[in-house]
Amino acid sequence: MSSSPGASSSKDGPTATPPALPEAAATSASGTLDSTGMALVIGCYTLWGVFPLYFHLLSAAGSVEIIGHRILWTLVSCLTLIALRRRWAQLVHVVRSPRLLGMLAVCGLLVSVNWLVYVYGVNTARTADAALGYFINPLVTVALASMLLAGSFFMTVSLGLMALAFSFALYGLVKKQLGPDVDALTGLTVESAVVTPIALAYLGHLAWQGQSAWQAPDQGWWILALLVVAGPVTAVPLLLFAAGTRRVPLSVVGMGQYIAPTIQFLLAWGAFHERIPPARWAAMVLVWAAVAVFIGDAVRQLLRRPRPR
Repeated sequence: MSSSPGASSSKDGPTATPPALPEAAATSASGTLDSTGMALVIGCYTLWGVFPLYFHLLSAAGSVEIIGHRILWTLVSCLTLIALRRRWAQLVHVVRSPRLLGMLAVCGLLVSVNWLVYVYGVNTARTADAALGYFINPLVTVALASMLLAGSFFMTVSLGLMALAFSFALYGLVKKQLGPDVDALTGLTVESAVVTPIALAYLGHLAWQGQSAWQAPDQGWWILALLVVAGPVTAVPLLLFAAGTRRVPLSVVGMGQYIAPTIQFLLAWGAFHERIPPARWAAMVLVWAAVAVFIGDAVRQLLRRPRPR
């Protein structure tokens, strides 16, 4: 289941909000891509790529329970960082803005859906299927960028695309629309806070019924510790993602998204020994071929972008 920590100084007042920048401003003055933004994007997708290794350790817990803890401890992690960095003014500013609060509420719901579908796929030996969904995601992201950010491209999207692809592509789009109005830490805090009441209600119900994973005699503190770690494990790549989407064009973010599903697919095959039928291998080969064409075309367009004099 989220705006760059360094994009707005911690000394800014609650109303010190710079104007939104066009996507073209995500490049440096020399016309080259922001190297810091690229590093943030690559870093977050690499971390997401190895996430299945962590979620396999939580297989004793149900997918919804994992997401409940993930939401709760992400909020705790974010509030701790806000307290340490004294960023309460920015948080109050966002909460008092109906537009920003509404957009972040949508982000919180979208990323929660994405988390749930993904964790369910990993914990039911369908990591390869989850990887396929994330392979589709970049195409959806770039299509949305063309339709809604540039307004010059129309595409009819098949209803058969996986929930993983649409939920995270829409999440990235809304985050891009927020632009510099909300910094990464504040944004993730609000996103988590919006869905935390739902998470608490579900976790409380499980605990009341004695059905929480940490209440099982053979699990105890070990599984609880792993669930608590879900907070920082979730927050770090989401903060990197939010920071990266503010520094580079959304089309570049879309290209970077192929890193995570490639790692996930290789883990499904090499580490988890999932059964991948020949038809799936053929599909993945076609996807990788399409990815190569797509990236080649995108790089060509970036190289042809006029440089400012």
